[in-house]
Amino acid sequence: MKQSTQMRHSSGFAMRPGVVLVSGAAQGIGLAVAALLSAEGLTVVAADNDRDALHNACLATPGLQPLTLDLRDRVSIDCAVAHVETTIGAIDYLVNVAGVLRPGHVVDASDEDWLESFAVNCHGVFALSRAVARYMCERRRGAIVTVGSNAASTPRTGMAAYAASKAAAAQFTRCLGLELAEYGIRCNLVSPGSTETEMQRRFWRAGGGGPAQIIAGSLAQHRLGIPLGKLAQPNDIAQAVAFLLSDWAGHITLQDLVVDGGATLG
Repeated sequence: MKQSTQMRHSSGFAMRPGVVLVSGAAQGIGLAVAALLSAEGLTVVAADNDRDALHNACLATPGLQPLTLDLRDRVSIDCAVAHVETTIGAIDYLVNVAGVLRPGHVVDASDEDWLESFAVNCHGVFALSRAVARYMCERRRGAIVTVGSNAASTPRTGMAAYAASKAAAAQFTRCLGLELAEYGIRCNLVSPGSTETEMQRRFWRAGGGGPAQIIAGSLAQHRLGIPLGKLAQPNDIAQAVAFLLSDWAGHITLQDLVVDGGATLG
């Protein structure tokens, strides 16, 4: 309960009222984003493929409107977005957070690991952004933020599928922003480093080290460590997302805000 209260603390950014769709909102960064934007007074549609986790998240964070959504199903995505538009309201903001991490070295990786990574981290971002952007273009307003990863620009051992799929999503988001600029729609990226989420903990359990090793760095894994000496918390990322959606970032588009404590040296 204490964590939920902290996540709902208002950022103080100039947020215009409206409807925001957040994918991957059942836990971690997605839930932190949804909770913070709800605290800012937005109508938050919390989308996730995990129905049970989403139900629990919405119970713990009143005000969220749940939407079960599988980003691997493009027909369902189009139907879900149309449902939100007709029953809840015009989508003013989209935050792409949902992602999967299938760690492992390339020579040991399965086709399933590779394809699943791209299906969610890249193709899902494309399909959901396309569906929402079609409505935004008609209204000539909106803002989209894709939560990527600093691994999109910095190679990581044991993370090839994740890094490649996040890099693809990042470049897609920039191209989308270029095409939508004439409609007054802004598209930006937030790229976290190691963040204390369940995804990160699963990575550690799979042999990716632990908090102390991540912070200190690893010569064997070619990691420089985190200069600020701490892991990010989900709300650190949520605050960056809120800024880029807000009027404070009204002239910012096609940009990548890296939130990694200096891990990739800028």
